[in-house]
Amino acid sequence: MSEFRLAFPACVIAGKHQLTTEDIGLLRKHTFPEGIRTADDVVAMLALNNSCPAKCPEWNSFFVEQLAGFIVNYSYPQGSLDEINVAWLIRMVATDGVVNSELELELVLHVMEIAVNVPDELRAFALDQLRLALAENVGGYRLSRAVDRKGITRQDIDYMMRVLRGISDAGVISAPPLTWGVMMRIAEATLPAGNHPRWADILSALQLADYAEAPRRSRWLRIVDDSFCNETAVA
Repeated sequence: MSEFRLAFPACVIAGKHQLTTEDIGLLRKHTFPEGIRTADDVVAMLALNNSCPAKCPEWNSFFVEQLAGFIVNYSYPQGSLDEINVAWLIRMVATDGVVNSELELELVLHVMEIAVNVPDELRAFALDQLRLALAENVGGYRLSRAVDRKGITRQDIDYMMRVLRGISDAGVISAPPLTWGVMMRIAEATLPAGNHPRWADILSALQLADYAEAPRRSRWLRIVDDSFCNETAVA
């Protein structure tokens, strides 16, 4: 059992059935007066998200913006991502490579949108959520799909382009090896007759990019404890 304990008022809010806009106001004022700035703040946000079954719509934007801002702007390297932050983020939001919820998937996507640099590992991980939805019918992206079928839908196209936008230019998608590999596996998981017409355009635009792997760095980063993240009851 983790020794982490929520302070007031977060400890009271965590015991509620529904998290309200008033609760978010209290969190902003007392628990996170400067926003999310530490690993303990991240743990507190995850605990609140897991412990309150019902949440107001404002919680989603608060959760995503605060955590994405911390990961990108208040963790090294500021403004960007590296393989260490990516591994930390994936461990935080996924179980065995599967993102646990729509909200946590939105966090991943927003992190990618505001970061100057997105490692190949994170882009491939985000795309793999579509493959998992198609091939194994699991994951946060599956929960968001309007149509449950093997073919690529317009929604799937929009999702892929949100992930691929940073490597798309002048009609060419320059895909590093991991991203390329996932796109090929997505193609294998689909039923061609049921695919949206733009899927063929994406495959035509896809090019395997020359890719020099970034040097691996070694530095300390606190990892959120898996068992704690999965707990819904917070002392």
